[in-house]
Amino acid sequence: MGVAGLRALENNRPDRLFDDPYALAFFEAGRALYSKLDDGESNSTTALGSIFSAQVAIRTRFFDDYLLDAARSGCEQVVLLAAGLDARAFRLPWPEKARLFELDLPDVLEFKESVLARQSAKPRCTRTVIPVDLRDEWSGKLLAAGFRRTKPTVWLAEGLLIYLSYDEAERLLITVDELSAPGSQVSFEHRPQNADEILSRARVVPGAEHLTSLWKGGLGGRSVAWLEKRGWQVRAHPRSSLAAAYGRPSGETSDAGFLTATRN
Repeated sequence: MGVAGLRALENNRPDRLFDDPYALAFFEAGRALYSKLDDGESNSTTALGSIFSAQVAIRTRFFDDYLLDAARSGCEQVVLLAAGLDARAFRLPWPEKARLFELDLPDVLEFKESVLARQSAKPRCTRTVIPVDLRDEWSGKLLAAGFRRTKPTVWLAEGLLIYLSYDEAERLLITVDELSAPGSQVSFEHRPQNADEILSRARVVPGAEHLTSLWKGGLGGRSVAWLEKRGWQVRAHPRSSLAAAYGRPSGETSDAGFLTATRN
């Protein structure tokens, strides 16, 4: 809900980095949840929003461009791992043959579908929703839904791996690796040496433990080596460089950002 709220704020800016006409609807539908927070959590939520607002805007724009570029270059299958409340299937100009699979927890997708239905939202590509816990076996459900492992695929794990342990993140990416035909692409957040200024700032916000206690670290700083060992060509995209390119210089000094990788 918080990320949807931050996307809604970005969408209202005259210099917005992306268009998301559904973000506010998601946030308002969940407003009742926020009203139940005590003052301490409300204050920490506001503080976290100020810390993550620029990061969410940059991340959304980067992954939007990444997905469209991959889809236009031949990855007709698009898989969003932990799709959350983003509405990329509805708001991006997909190529005609694009087929998008959204995987997330059943209650998340149930809420998402209810909001989209009230908005009379129409997908701009072939869209398949798959309720699943990504910590469990999920490849069978994806294949049963029509995914073809012989076709190049573009994968996105946005805001996901940090909530998984190393073993959970590795199992997830092993499945991605096994299902990826040559020419497939994958992207997710990257924190060299497990360092990220934004996460460090969030960890010291009073009352923010309801969020920060959920962070397990994923692959930590070992993502590049993990992918290269399995035959992926990897490229790092520091958030600070992207922020400058988008006209939103952040003052960050770490190399935290995103990875994109292509299967040989």
